[in-house]
Amino acid sequence: MSRRRQSRARRKEELVLLLFTVPALGLYIFFFVIPALQSVQYSVTDWNGYSPTFEYVGLRNFTRALTNDSLFTNALTNNLKFWLLVVVFQTLFALVLALLLFRNTRGSALLRGVFFFPTILSSVSVAYIWKFVYDPNFGIGNELLGQFGLSSAFLGNDRTAIYWVAVTQVWFHAGQMMTIFVAGLQSVPAEMVEAAAVDGANRWQTFWSVTWPMIAPSTTIVMAYTTIQSFKAFDIILGLAGNPPKRSMDILSTRIYTTFANFEYGYAAAQAILFVIVIVALNFAVRRLVSYSQPSA
Repeated sequence: MSRRRQSRARRKEELVLLLFTVPALGLYIFFFVIPALQSVQYSVTDWNGYSPTFEYVGLRNFTRALTNDSLFTNALTNNLKFWLLVVVFQTLFALVLALLLFRNTRGSALLRGVFFFPTILSSVSVAYIWKFVYDPNFGIGNELLGQFGLSSAFLGNDRTAIYWVAVTQVWFHAGQMMTIFVAGLQSVPAEMVEAAAVDGANRWQTFWSVTWPMIAPSTTIVMAYTTIQSFKAFDIILGLAGNPPKRSMDILSTRIYTTFANFEYGYAAAQAILFVIVIVALNFAVRRLVSYSQPSA
């Protein structure tokens, strides 16, 4: 009898705890799930955003984006270039900083704070800071290059503009990714590192065989988050390039925004779905890449 009462009391307790999740779940469904499902619905229509009626056009919007819209394919190409640069250099830079500063000394803690500082700034502030750096007339970028007899048009050069935006993005978020690597490095057992040293492994061998496998989860998180950031760099792009940005700095998020602003809501919804598919595919590829890079046993 006592067991039955305990079982009933446990079920009641579990039910009460489950009920606490209902408000949050309701908000999530109302503000995220329903709009997402509506986007899927609108993506196969020609809705303009204000008309009470619309027609279903099937996959025409998706076909148009992928095969018959040079602005969308240009934005996708720019975004892939931007993503590749940021995910490679931001991850490497953050990892190097973490390897240098993961020990909890006073100097390391101070430097971690210095490198983390740009992350707490607003995106618009960062964009305007770097817009000043890149100014071809009085920016400090050309002042520094001038010391070596060089100069650059920076954002004015259509062939390299997106790469300079990537430099801004790396500066902005490398410190944030550093903290994730620091947490991963601090979780590596010191005994394993010492054992590798006793076995005669040098620093690189110790890193590759011991440290790198142990921080693989941190690396996956960093690269996944960096991928998402690279496709959501909307405010950085608008701050540096204006609204709407020129073709050389147009990425998917700004292209979708412009399409919505042109009252092509159905087409913009289709672009947004493709946007999500690209991010999911790249994150899957990044996860596989990290797993393949692990040394075999």
